Amino acid sequence: MSAGEPDEAMLIDLETVAVELARLGGAEIRATMGTLLSVSYKPVSSGSLGQNSAMLKDPVSEVDRRVEKLIRLRLAEAFPRHDIIGEEMDERPGRGHEWVWAVDPIDGTANFVNGFPMFASSVGVLFRGRPVVGAVWCSASHALAPGVYHARCGGPLRFEGTELHRTENPAVRRGLAGTPDGATGDGPWDARKTGSAAIECAFVAAGLLQVSLFATPNIWDVAGGIALVEAAGGTVWQRSAQGWTETARLANQDADPGDWRGPLIVGETSAAEELIRQLGSSG
Repeated sequence: MSAGEPDEAMLIDLETVAVELARLGGAEIRATMGTLLSVSYKPVSSGSLGQNSAMLKDPVSEVDRRVEKLIRLRLAEAFPRHDIIGEEMDERPGRGHEWVWAVDPIDGTANFVNGFPMFASSVGVLFRGRPVVGAVWCSASHALAPGVYHARCGGPLRFEGTELHRTENPAVRRGLAGTPDGATGDGPWDARKTGSAAIECAFVAAGLLQVSLFATPNIWDVAGGIALVEAAGGTVWQRSAQGWTETARLANQDADPGDWRGPLIVGETSAAEELIRQLGSSG
């Protein structure tokens, strides 16, 4: 990394803790699968929702809150000055710090509370607005088993500590793409909708998806996954009023990463460029 940025030893320490935290989230999730959970829903508009199930689109389980609390307690011990942005809690212990942890205790909570086995526990570390470390525990993987995909800036993508090398089968003529609505469109791929941005980022990094499009993710949904994608040689694109730009930086030096939210594409370079071309032609 360039001058003024963290050295390798720092990044190794951060990756080690991030893996520990993602694995903790996974253990809590697995321990509660099949039990009766306390589930509530975040309000999506003012006023009473009553019994209108169509408005109940953002569930929160007791496990979400418990995992984030445990992660915050561990970070308070390991890196007490660092900032934390979590999905379930508003506390910002180090607002304005150059190091920010973005935590999603369960990404894919709707899947989780319904017993649909496609969810993740995601931990990302940003340095001056750029994701540099990621650890994502996934309920499913290329190895047909749950585990943690992890990486640090300048290092390789790993799964459960073992370096992961992507292999392509030349006989496969159509790959897979993650899309918000599951629509295949005209791309050279078939579309999938998993319900978890963190899993889709991990699957792009692992080569299971060629590309994935996210309409309006939050920073905790994708920070950990972006670090994985970059470590695997993939690209990250964000859309602004000026169009799509290739960049993994989620916030400038003077901006609060907690305010970031916007359209995002992660994927192999050629697949991402093709998806952007198609989005432009359809818009």
